Amino acid sequence: MSNSADELYSLLVPLSEDRLIVPRACVAEVVRFAHAEKKEGAHSWMQGTINWNGRPLPVVSFEGAIGKEVPVATGRTRVVVFYAITGELKSGFFGVLTQGFPQLVRVNRDVLKLEAKDGWPEGSPVLCRVKMINEYPMIPNLEQLEKMLATELLQA
Repeated sequence: MSNSADELYSLLVPLSEDRLIVPRACVAEVVRFAHAEKKEGAHSWMQGTINWNGRPLPVVSFEGAIGKEVPVATGRTRVVVFYAITGELKSGFFGVLTQGFPQLVRVNRDVLKLEAKDGWPEGSPVLCRVKMINEYPMIPNLEQLEKMLATELLQA
């Protein structure tokens, strides 16, 4: 049995057909999705910018960023606000669309096993897929997602 020092509070973030698992410490807040201002010529995964606490927050569709269809926003759609860690985003934050509320979970070595490292397009923001009891969430590469977003914001 693992002790509490080996456990990590994480969030299971619901996507349209999948889930992400991220450390809780990466997330600033979860907010309701509002209509985003999308710039002309932006990639479909770049949903645009919403007003978050009086500042512009760039929002992306993770599904779109890995080459899947961008889901339609519904009344359940939320935005998980992540802390930017690369220094490439002036705002210091970015948002990822979710299809519902993230679920808080505690993970440790006993419940988390590597499932797959391959299967995503080159340069996509996925590190791997893990098996967690009966779930198979993806671990996102948040640095890669930030780089994609920073490049998109410069070009759009």
